Amino acid sequence: MKNHAIPLVAIVGRPNVGKSTIFNRIIGDRQAIVSDIAGTTRDRLITQTEWADTTFLLVDTGGLESANTNLSTPSEILDKVQSQVDVAISDADVIIFATDANTGITPDDVEVAQKLRVAGNQVVLAVNKADNFQREANTAEFYKLGLGDPIPISAYHNHGVDNLMLSVIERLPNNDLNNEFESDVRLAIIGRANVGKSQMLNSLTGDNRSIVSHVPGTTRDAIDSSISHKDKSILLIDTAGIRRRGSVEPGIENYSVIRSIRAVDRSEVCLLVLDASELATSQDSHVASYLLQAYRGIVIVVNKWDLSKSQGMSKDDAKKIIREKMKFIHFVPIQFTSALNKTGLDSMLDTVFKVHAQWSQSLPRYDLRRTVLNAVADHPPASNPRHGLKVFGVTQDICGPPGFTFYVNKSDLVHFSYRRYLENSIRKAYGFEGAPLKMRFKGRGEQ
Repeated sequence: MKNHAIPLVAIVGRPNVGKSTIFNRIIGDRQAIVSDIAGTTRDRLITQTEWADTTFLLVDTGGLESANTNLSTPSEILDKVQSQVDVAISDADVIIFATDANTGITPDDVEVAQKLRVAGNQVVLAVNKADNFQREANTAEFYKLGLGDPIPISAYHNHGVDNLMLSVIERLPNNDLNNEFESDVRLAIIGRANVGKSQMLNSLTGDNRSIVSHVPGTTRDAIDSSISHKDKSILLIDTAGIRRRGSVEPGIENYSVIRSIRAVDRSEVCLLVLDASELATSQDSHVASYLLQAYRGIVIVVNKWDLSKSQGMSKDDAKKIIREKMKFIHFVPIQFTSALNKTGLDSMLDTVFKVHAQWSQSLPRYDLRRTVLNAVADHPPASNPRHGLKVFGVTQDICGPPGFTFYVNKSDLVHFSYRRYLENSIRKAYGFEGAPLKMRFKGRGEQ
């Protein structure tokens, strides 16, 4: 039995045997990147799922292959993919060993089988792509791997997956602690490619859980990890780099962006990671717009701050540049870190909890109403006798994210400048540092 409460199932195998397709079929959702390009899944991809009323964690791994199998993949990435699979194997309660009925047994399959026998895990041998009678009959060949009965499946056509999962469930350890991980804050690490998100995750966790490379775009899938800070728990969500919509390539890159956006939706606070050597670029502003649209708490993190001395830049200089280029998130705190040297991380996490508290706060109803009506009295909206805007009151509908409904005579009379004035009045009275505000205006008789 491993040291986690929820049983863990890992899908391993050489590249391009359909591991991600099997993963997607089991969870019933397109969460893993699926492509005909070998080596697409480079990081462990973990999700909690359920089959036959049994809850478990499912892990999709990068391809386990010989060093000379895929010369198109940089050797440093290939070596780290191998270590990723080794970690997944060491953590797993049950292994789904995916092979290919179309190609038959390969030397890489033999190498993987040897690793699995040495590991001593419970193994279920899946022969994928057995989508016709002849290929299904040929699965008998896979008895040679010495891993028990091969189970013919076609994940793409949903054939044999029930039999596969029945074998998996039978091998899972009995565990009554199948509760979803609860945390004090769910934190996503967000930013464009190659700003140091994976290095930051590794520095925070103390575990090489995500592949770190100088090749932009290495992290294509999100990875969840849990840490503690001052007796509080944090669920860390590392995401793929988000690029501007016009720059997103079709296929693999497109799915990565979708996963990053979905990771933002799962979070409560996001670290918007910038590169100290470039600071706020147009792509950084584009990433920030995703966070605003999702109404997540935001902390700007200037990473690689160890390079600042060579650039002759102070923190005040950097803040001024960021504030000037990203005026639309003027309410967001800025932190400076070096994930490589592990500096500034404690202060950053302290700020994360402060932002989370602001993002989650609930205001007294009558105090809020008095604050807003006083602001209206101090600065009435521009009006004329017949079509002037009138504000009658306000309520806080939700917290986490903070949302407010303003009751007015006609919602289409609300000018964006007056909307901004009301938002600033609320911020001046209650803070909401790092928290975007959801503001809607409801006119009389309007739904």
